[in-house]
Amino acid sequence: MTTASIPDALSTPVPAISEAERRERLQRARELTADAGGDALLIAAGASLRYFAGVPWGLTERFVGMLLPVKGDKPVMICPAFELGSLRADLKIDADFLLWEEDEDPFTMVAGALRDLGAKQLLVDSMLPFQMGDRLRRAAGSVTLVDGAPAIDGCRMLKSPAELALLQRAKDMTLEVHRRVFDRLRPGVRQSEVVRFIDEQHRELGAAGSSFCIVQFGHATAYPHGLPGDRELEKDQLVLVDTGCTLDGYHSDITRTYAFGSVGDEERRIWQIERDAQQAAFEAVRPGVLCEEIDTAARKVVEKAGLGPDYTLPGVPHRTGHGIGLAIHEPAYLVRGDRTPLAPGMCFSNEPMIVVPERFGVRLEDHFHVTENGAAWFTEPQPSIDRPFG
Repeated sequence: MTTASIPDALSTPVPAISEAERRERLQRARELTADAGGDALLIAAGASLRYFAGVPWGLTERFVGMLLPVKGDKPVMICPAFELGSLRADLKIDADFLLWEEDEDPFTMVAGALRDLGAKQLLVDSMLPFQMGDRLRRAAGSVTLVDGAPAIDGCRMLKSPAELALLQRAKDMTLEVHRRVFDRLRPGVRQSEVVRFIDEQHRELGAAGSSFCIVQFGHATAYPHGLPGDRELEKDQLVLVDTGCTLDGYHSDITRTYAFGSVGDEERRIWQIERDAQQAAFEAVRPGVLCEEIDTAARKVVEKAGLGPDYTLPGVPHRTGHGIGLAIHEPAYLVRGDRTPLAPGMCFSNEPMIVVPERFGVRLEDHFHVTENGAAWFTEPQPSIDRPFG
């Protein structure tokens, strides 16, 4: 499997998130924290710290985070003292620092900062591990700890034009990789070869490789996240490829299912039901519509075709979609019970996968963002089972 030239549309750099936008994010977080009755917001390392501060660090056993007071000029970055140089190099905002040595408890220091603020209620990142949260609770004393999701998700769910541009490019890159895979599949190729090729092609297009990759042939497509093993592709099989990458932290996640050769009438029937369900979900999108209603729209198509109902197989074993941004799966979710109203700037996957147990599965996954008038695709859906690209 060989590489191809980089399309011109993918060669122009996409601007990074600006300092002005990060300041707006912090101000919005302060407003939402105050609306929730909080005096400050604590954000842990991970996607949310990257969102607000530009720091792309993951969670470890050493606490790194940011304390954002509702009142005050600067957020406070909390990290081990020996990491200060590295933190300064990654930091994209103006901040003060609260440094702790290896034999000190960072949560005792956070509690002291809360006392200095006169804080009575702290909104806490819901991704903070339980053990850290418990240490914080004990150190905080009379300060009430509550879920920080209203402030954090209230900011992150609504993507700015700059975020939409980064998401668009990441998805364009992955769609081009899908095209290259389809053009180069041959009988006898192993799943592992395709996975390596996909990683190489993501790198060729400017990503740091694949952020994940699922390649399944034949009956293995009946399992939403695949089966172990390394199968060879045979003529007249279904192929399912689900992969993505990141650009400046923003994710793509696109799935194509298509025929390699000739497949049966049942596979073709199920493929069309899947495509119709995906389209029904897309057409149901309007600002103010509840997330769960998009899931319902897709399932109605599937159930009308005699599949399901609910999660019964043959049918749809999982939700219709998930939010996407700096995390590949993030709120809100297109699933029964999520009554979040849709709003312009929200971004979702659309993937009501249909599974016929032990035989095959079909997942078509594209993403859309909510607009003032409905939904707009990031990537155009697959036109047919034999022709995955227009």
